[in-house]
Amino acid sequence: MSPASVRKRDVIDLFQRHIANPITRRLPTQVLLETTGRVSGQPRRTPIGGRRVGDQFWLVAEHGQTANYIRNIKADNAVRLRLSGRWHAGTAHLLPDDDAQARLATLPRLNSALVQAFGTDLLTVRIDLD
Repeated sequence: MSPASVRKRDVIDLFQRHIANPITRRLPTQVLLETTGRVSGQPRRTPIGGRRVGDQFWLVAEHGQTANYIRNIKADNAVRLRLSGRWHAGTAHLLPDDDAQARLATLPRLNSALVQAFGTDLLTVRIDLD
């Protein structure tokens, strides 16, 4: 990753962690991904965007392998997902061979535009819902 990409990721991460995520986590319509902290063992809730297709939920992580929730999934891929106010258990799968750009074209437009604008290393994630 280039130094400019690292700076971009760090600035976006600070904004999301301290401003955007605390606000959006409280919105009842916001999709939340709950992972288990790889160090703390505590639940970690991250606002995400994506789309449910049958018993699967698809998303694209804008910072790929460096995103904290992706690092948590790598340590323990059992997750929970809040959709329409209800929690669902699931198993997350990282799909580095999937074409993340093409995947974004199948997901909600606004979220996809933000991921493309702010993303530094796109990674597709599929969550199989129990």
